[in-house]
Amino acid sequence: MKTLILGAKGNLGGQLKKVFAAKNEVIAWDRGEIDITDRELILKKIIDLKPELVINAAAYNAVDRCEESEDEYELAKKINIDGPKFLAEACLKIGAMLVHYSTDYVFEGKKKRGYLEADEPRPINRYGKSKFHGEKRILEFSGKGLKWYLIRTSKLFGPVGESEAAKPSFFDIMLKQSKNQPSLEVVNEEASCFTYTPDLAKATCELVSGGYGYGIYHIVNGGACTWHEAALELFKFLEIEIKVKPITSDKLARSAKRPKCSVLLNTKFPPLRDYREALKEYFRK
Repeated sequence: MKTLILGAKGNLGGQLKKVFAAKNEVIAWDRGEIDITDRELILKKIIDLKPELVINAAAYNAVDRCEESEDEYELAKKINIDGPKFLAEACLKIGAMLVHYSTDYVFEGKKKRGYLEADEPRPINRYGKSKFHGEKRILEFSGKGLKWYLIRTSKLFGPVGESEAAKPSFFDIMLKQSKNQPSLEVVNEEASCFTYTPDLAKATCELVSGGYGYGIYHIVNGGACTWHEAALELFKFLEIEIKVKPITSDKLARSAKRPKCSVLLNTKFPPLRDYREALKEYFRK
């Protein structure tokens, strides 16, 4: 299958390239090759290329900067709302399948049991709003015949991508901080699920090739937890002795509100392994 991956130098994009290249013709574009906020450019380049599958791993995810700055919020809306809309339009014109990723932050976080694929989003920060409206743009094309998969995921970790903009994961940050500090303070709220990017990339490939119906899917690793609980698991596995103090969310100077519980419940796709198993694989490698 001729597959176009956007955001190909990012953390997830790099893993998608590896997985899809095994059995597909892969074209990998990053910001140097395409600007997903430019409608005319998107339509021309994708229609000329004629891929059978377009995977959008490009996104704006600076949660706090988006809250603090109007310019940043405008950028988030261009990337997270306009981008998916233009991609959907291009895919519909050539009959291509579209895969787009969204986030647990589209939910407000009041459901302690977690959120199903069909639950109504109610984002509580600007980043979440931009991702939710990006989802809506794709859904608008669904009734016009677009072939699409929308994958909600959360708390990505794994190998850092090639892009200068690729960010280290929570676990990478915790490990780095543990080398310079005798103790750490970590939020013991905001329960959700960590997701290992190699596992998510493999699951994406299985989703598009496995005959699953088009629609919204929640794909995360198992083992819902808080940031603090995950940090304890990391240091336990690596046998690092460090005091990890639990704190509440309001103790951190962050501009954007976070949902207290944004666990994504997967009812439509085979469950992925527990994040702790994936975490051990990541650090062994």
